[in-house]
Amino acid sequence: MSSYSTTAGPGPSSSLNVNLTATNKDKVAYFFNETTAKFHYGEGHPMKPARLGLAHNLIIGYGLHKKMHCYTQRRATESEMSEFHSEDYIEFLRRVTPDNANAFSKFLSRFNVGVDDCPVFEGLYDFCRLSAGGSIEGGRKLCAGSDIAINWAGGLHHAKKFEASGFCYVNDIVLGILQLLRIYPRVVYIDIDVHHGDGVQEAFYQSDRVMTVSFHRYDGSFFPGTGSLDEIGIRAGKNYSVNVPLQEHIDDVSYSYIFEKVMQNVMDVYQPSAVVLQCGADSLAGDRLGSFNLSIKGHGACVAFMKKFKVPLLVLGGGGYTIRNVARAWCYETSLCTNTDLSDSLPQNQYIMHYGPDYKLHSNSVDKNAENANTRQYLDQIYIAIRENLRNLNWAPSVAMNEIPPDLQGFNAETGNWEVDEAEDKNPEMRVDQGKYGLDASQRLRRDKDVNEYDEREMYEGDHDQDHDG
Repeated sequence: MSSYSTTAGPGPSSSLNVNLTATNKDKVAYFFNETTAKFHYGEGHPMKPARLGLAHNLIIGYGLHKKMHCYTQRRATESEMSEFHSEDYIEFLRRVTPDNANAFSKFLSRFNVGVDDCPVFEGLYDFCRLSAGGSIEGGRKLCAGSDIAINWAGGLHHAKKFEASGFCYVNDIVLGILQLLRIYPRVVYIDIDVHHGDGVQEAFYQSDRVMTVSFHRYDGSFFPGTGSLDEIGIRAGKNYSVNVPLQEHIDDVSYSYIFEKVMQNVMDVYQPSAVVLQCGADSLAGDRLGSFNLSIKGHGACVAFMKKFKVPLLVLGGGGYTIRNVARAWCYETSLCTNTDLSDSLPQNQYIMHYGPDYKLHSNSVDKNAENANTRQYLDQIYIAIRENLRNLNWAPSVAMNEIPPDLQGFNAETGNWEVDEAEDKNPEMRVDQGKYGLDASQRLRRDKDVNEYDEREMYEGDHDQDHDG
């Protein structure tokens, strides 16, 4: 059960102190490929795939792999990725390399690749295939009877049908959801990244078969500039997009309060048959690109809360740029998925030196002096607005859902480097200028308007990711 196997090719289609019990033995599928952790976006880039290696080593060190069915991520095929993305965009990703990028100058601009946030790096296409392959296979494992599937290399929520955005090139989340929709009539997508899950929302903005719920910072300028309370979906998808716009420095208590109220309502009203949870770790305190103040337990409480509904659960990674804390969080959340209590003292592993000086799982990174800008009144106002929107759903569980349109924002439902920049990682004060890695909100909205004027292939609601979270 704990030994690794290679996944088959394409087949058919709360309280913060979580009390774990050993009686609930969920069937958990876990995906990892050491190659994914070896890619490198470039010197000084905040996105470091090496974090996947750190997380995996902690998971192995704690022995969590013995409680899961572990699979080596396979590479998604070109046709699989083209179920959402345009064929010409996937073909471009396959062909472009650092050595020939100049010859593709016309297409770099068209596909938003070769910019600071989405560089052309060695092995780019292979990286995309591995990330996508894990989420596709995760969806298939759930369809085949697994209770939970985990792909920490996934969660790249900003990628659009025709272009890259915010460290994201291929939207593995959308591809995983498409697998689930072949079996399950309704899917809820939840995003706890500090940045809005714009790419996934855009993909399903006209669908009632996927409800997207994003908890993120929103102030009109924080990347990507989308995710306001009034973005609720259109046409068949009206009221099926839920956005929870939060202010900076939200803490565990406030986050748990709004998360549990919103998600309990969503689950009661929509009654999904499967859940996809994007666990972007840039919402943790001390993240180099984030601005929230969550502890690892506070972040993990979202996983524990959704797990209690006992519906098939696809758990994915996402953002996270203080990578020692990313590894801690994803290891802890793996333990929640496997109902395992972990010692706070980290096990010896290949990268133990990155966790000093305390070498603890639950490192004290929360800023006690940060002022939470989210008052209870503000959170209640958000919840009331969301509750009213959910009351307006033109649907009840006994009514058949609409078919996925043949071109729902562009998809057809049928058919590195292991070394870490320690100076950056160990100094939370070394903040990254988000302006360098994406357009600010006003620039983005202007750019979207320009795109809409000359490109009728898609309605862009916003397309250049400012989140630097992958």
